Amino acid sequence: MTTIAFPQLREQTPAAGGGRVGWAVQDTLTVTWRNLKALMRTQEQVFFAAVQPIMFTLLFVYVFGGAIHTSVPYVDYLIPGIYVQTVAFGAVTTAVGLSEDLAKGLIERFRALPMARSAVLGGRTTADLVRNVFVVVLISAVGFAVGFRISTNVGLFLLGVLIVLLFSYTLCWGFATVGLSAPNAETAQTMVFPILFPFIFASSAFVPVAAMPGWLQAFASHQPVTQVVNATRSLMVGGPLHNPGAVWASLAWCFGLLVVLVPLAVRKYRKVA
Repeated sequence: MTTIAFPQLREQTPAAGGGRVGWAVQDTLTVTWRNLKALMRTQEQVFFAAVQPIMFTLLFVYVFGGAIHTSVPYVDYLIPGIYVQTVAFGAVTTAVGLSEDLAKGLIERFRALPMARSAVLGGRTTADLVRNVFVVVLISAVGFAVGFRISTNVGLFLLGVLIVLLFSYTLCWGFATVGLSAPNAETAQTMVFPILFPFIFASSAFVPVAAMPGWLQAFASHQPVTQVVNATRSLMVGGPLHNPGAVWASLAWCFGLLVVLVPLAVRKYRKVA
């Protein structure tokens, strides 16, 4: 196992009140930096994390795009869906990373150190959020290269990006529970994708919901991925896709899921650690 240095760990308990908060934040940032360094040392993972969104974008634009009819150019319809799909798949890293740390005994080592216990989950989810920032920048570059254009303004576009990142952070907390429940990283990855696939592909990410069978439309219209994708399109593309209600619905889904998923992950972590 690679040795990771943890600077600035204390040899004494923190002071009460604000001191405890600062202690937890400092430890969270330390674990975040550890996870980011470990990611950068795995060059294959970085490479394939970059290749996957490029392949999906090119595949849908140039292979399926001509067969899918939308109210705006298909590339403008597609890219917001690619944002959400890619960060959702990227959030799987949380499950895999925590499962690996648990199997290697690293979480037990963290438990023995004078550090905030919240730092393990906070550091993992924050590191994966930073990773998704890189992915969003990459998708933006590829999207503009294949013809995607902002039809609203830069401010609304950035607001759409923030909603995408908030959704990815929400998923990270959900997948943290999966990672802590799986016996190994391979099982964690296998457990996550059957959960993700129905939500990603039975959504408005790639095709209009109206094109789906009637029995599927009810699910596709009201599930969180569709709401986040529709909100992102409304903010980035606007026009016939303008949908302020989806923006509020996506925020409600994100914060509502965080209220549920964070305590679940913390509870599971306390059991295994």
